[in-house]
Amino acid sequence: MIGGAQLSVTDLRQAARHPVDYPVLAEHRRIGDIHMHITNISANGFMVESDVAIGRGERVMLRLPEIGRIEAHVIWVSEGRAGFQFERILRPDAFGSMVDQMQPRARPKPRLRKAK
Repeated sequence: MIGGAQLSVTDLRQAARHPVDYPVLAEHRRIGDIHMHITNISANGFMVESDVAIGRGERVMLRLPEIGRIEAHVIWVSEGRAGFQFERILRPDAFGSMVDQMQPRARPKPRLRKAK
């Protein structure tokens, strides 16, 4: 028997998604700069909130922490949200560091001083 099925990146969409809160500026060849807000991300792609009208199959270039510049294309669009697939699957070590940098940091609570 020959090896298992050859899965495309689209078939690997079950990768763990991580909730993030990360604004990003993407470059689109026709529209120019697009402000988007990444709300979840996986090693295969991400979901954004954006009011910009882009369609399935369109491509953007963006810069992410630890990853640098990477291209992604639109997989789906629905009501102010869009799902993107990266041009390549991200390395696990770089992905983990990136997610750490993208997640909101909790602010330390102020210490209360005892009255003297």
